[in-house]
Amino acid sequence: MKNSNYLIGIDLGTSGTKTAIFDDEGSLIAESFEESKLYYPFPGVVEQNSDEIYSSAINTVRECLNKSMIDPGKIAGISIDSQMAGVCTIDKNWDPPAPYDSWLDTRCSEYIKILKTQEEEIIRTSGGPPTFSHGAKMLWWQKERPEIFKKIAAFVMPGAYVAGGMAGLKAEDAFIDDTYIHFSCFADILNDRWSEKLLDEFKFPKEKLPRIVKPWEIIGKVKKEAASLTGLKEGIPIAAGCGDQTANILGAAIHNPGMVFDVAGTASVFSICTNRYVPDIKNRTLLTARTVFNDLWYAIAYINGGGLNIRWFRDKIIKDERCDCSKIKDKEYDVFDKLASEVQSGSERLIFIPHMGGRVCPNNPDLRGAYLGLTWRHKKEHLYRALLEAVAYEYSIYMNIEKSLVPELEMKEARAIGGGSKSRFWNQMKADILGIPYVKLKREEFGVLGSAILAGYATGVFSDMRKTADKFNEISYIVNPDSKKHKFYKPYVDFYASLLKEAGLLFERLNKL
Repeated sequence: MKNSNYLIGIDLGTSGTKTAIFDDEGSLIAESFEESKLYYPFPGVVEQNSDEIYSSAINTVRECLNKSMIDPGKIAGISIDSQMAGVCTIDKNWDPPAPYDSWLDTRCSEYIKILKTQEEEIIRTSGGPPTFSHGAKMLWWQKERPEIFKKIAAFVMPGAYVAGGMAGLKAEDAFIDDTYIHFSCFADILNDRWSEKLLDEFKFPKEKLPRIVKPWEIIGKVKKEAASLTGLKEGIPIAAGCGDQTANILGAAIHNPGMVFDVAGTASVFSICTNRYVPDIKNRTLLTARTVFNDLWYAIAYINGGGLNIRWFRDKIIKDERCDCSKIKDKEYDVFDKLASEVQSGSERLIFIPHMGGRVCPNNPDLRGAYLGLTWRHKKEHLYRALLEAVAYEYSIYMNIEKSLVPELEMKEARAIGGGSKSRFWNQMKADILGIPYVKLKREEFGVLGSAILAGYATGVFSDMRKTADKFNEISYIVNPDSKKHKFYKPYVDFYASLLKEAGLLFERLNKL
């Protein structure tokens, strides 16, 4: 094996933890995955055990090292990315007083309403509207669980929790990198600091918040205990890391204004890169966030559980009809795509609302999933196609908002990642509805790759993250939009947008029954 520097990227996702080792040429040396355990103790509550998150990182690092057979002494650095909108907690000894409050958890709804009393200032200062994210969650713990809140020394991200554990940090070392703070509701994002005005307004103690750092800051080094558990050498530098979407953006070489990023994963996430900070005060839909580049921002919005809708369709709607493809489980979605491809665009006027767990962007916890326009002609393939089309309709709303905010921005292409990006059929559908080319890259492991690039930059292995990401990526294929279908779909997008507004009132009434 050649004499290389090696880098470790760890991605703490919702479905599981993935760890990978890369060499300094971008080659994947080894990877490992451990599935997450999500707990649902009460309706609306979704949690993970913070120590299980930590153990998953330890376990996957150890497995990667065992698989790779490399000298641990040649590992130059480690970086960790993680879920972005949920919160972990630490006490003074870096132990968790409370479980990880997942971004899927909706118990903080009442505190979103409280934050909305200052929504315009929150968007202007922090970058995004109140939703199921840090601000509302931290207020919930402060007001609803005061006895636990007293024990909390700081709220941190899962990536910081794991990095701090590996580095043996204490509460005074708590940190959050600036790619997460648009979810906080309490940040002055342009200046990388906490907003005294917003903290005072909501009477939230600043001492419960970690220091804000840059993603490439070295926050510590691997300590003896973590080294013993993983097989790493003591003293390996650990970078602060970044949010999972930010790591994906870096890993997929999305680093120019007008590049669009579609994560077809547990959530359906749509991001648009721009060279200036323009918060969405008018529509209160998009969050404006930092990338790892000082001169590049991105506008992000997402469907909470957009990918879960597909799993729901598979497991709940047609579970008894899956015998035709159950023996080829990895190809199940190919079978569904083939069926849906035989249905006309627009699913014969069938529209699906994909917000099964409430709408996040903009926040509307009352909204739920629904099919509109069902007739006796519709079959399961219509239902499936409408489910896919709904994601692209929602994306169109996001894209149109960003065009209004930054009129000079030209949408150049969308790069798709995540499990759903394997569907060429869905990529083509999105290209047709949005009117922009869709690019599929040859890689799959963008989050861990982005984290590895960041680790390399933090430790001096790489001098330029943009050039490194470009070097490490190749295009698999590009699908161009069909202009006729794009024109056909436009009234469907308009109808979908108006439907969401009207449906919100109906679901509000329904939830009061």
